[in-house]
Amino acid sequence: MTVLTDQYTAERAAIDAGLRAAASRLPAPAARIAAYHFGWTDEAGNPVEANSGKALRPLLTLLAAKTVSGDWRAAVPAAVAVEMVHNFSLIHDDIIDRDGLRRHRPTAWKVFGVNDAILVGDALHALAFEVIAEAGGDRARAGAGLLAQTVRALIEGQLADTRFEGREHVDLAECVAMSEAKTASLMGCATALGALFGGGTPEQVEALRDFGSRLGLAFQHVDDLLGIWGDPAVTGKAVYSDLRNRKKSLPVTAALGSGHADAPELAALYRAAAPLDEDGLRRAAELVESCGGRIASQRAAESLTAAAADGLADRRLHGGAVEELTSLAASTVGRVW
Repeated sequence: MTVLTDQYTAERAAIDAGLRAAASRLPAPAARIAAYHFGWTDEAGNPVEANSGKALRPLLTLLAAKTVSGDWRAAVPAAVAVEMVHNFSLIHDDIIDRDGLRRHRPTAWKVFGVNDAILVGDALHALAFEVIAEAGGDRARAGAGLLAQTVRALIEGQLADTRFEGREHVDLAECVAMSEAKTASLMGCATALGALFGGGTPEQVEALRDFGSRLGLAFQHVDDLLGIWGDPAVTGKAVYSDLRNRKKSLPVTAALGSGHADAPELAALYRAAAPLDEDGLRRAAELVESCGGRIASQRAAESLTAAAADGLADRRLHGGAVEELTSLAASTVGRVW
């Protein structure tokens, strides 16, 4: 099943316009790198029709606003800010993980160098807060505070993720906590900001933040599955990318801690000093599956998505918009099976 974001033509156009307007404020060298990263231009700065991503998080922001007010337009600044923060984190993550591909193209640091990519990521981070601040009023102050808390959580999660790579043993609970910080926090922020900018009550804002957080953790389970078994033609990344980097992802951590007879072999592959060759990567993927890591992440993603939808019941929300929001969530989690 595919992610159903293309149907939101007007919403995506508003997000794109806001992103382009914000990015145009950057100095020319930084704007050029940002335009390349967002898929608007090629390496030389020529306009192209490249993949700009699913725009999932900002769409969640707009749909969350629609659930409380029936309209999404007031939440466009919040959606743009969320996408700016997301892309700041992507640029930095690609450098940290030494990933050479994103959305089927060389990553920004591969094209323009590490130093410039870091600085452009920092610039997108700052732009997110400019966009929020310009909305004005109480919602801007509250939104900026929520976004700042979320960035701190993202950094906490990234720090944990990088430290896991140097540790032989990571508990599943630790891996879940890392994923909650690194991924779920931003999705929770996205839906909470949508509710806030849509004029929701504190209870509605909190309910939608919980929805986004649960969906974010489900999304990380799915992303980790794609990091092992995803089709490069779909993901834009090399096959077995997470195994190649020996990431302690959710399915891998579940498999290592499963107590299954194959778990020691998987642990030995992860401890090996030499890079895994294609046979080793293929075997590691087989072991994650035989130890139950694949099915554990699939079931967790499905359970979290169902719980997220249940949490929106009896919140005095617009029913049609809630259905749109939960359908988008289900399509996102269902993209690998």
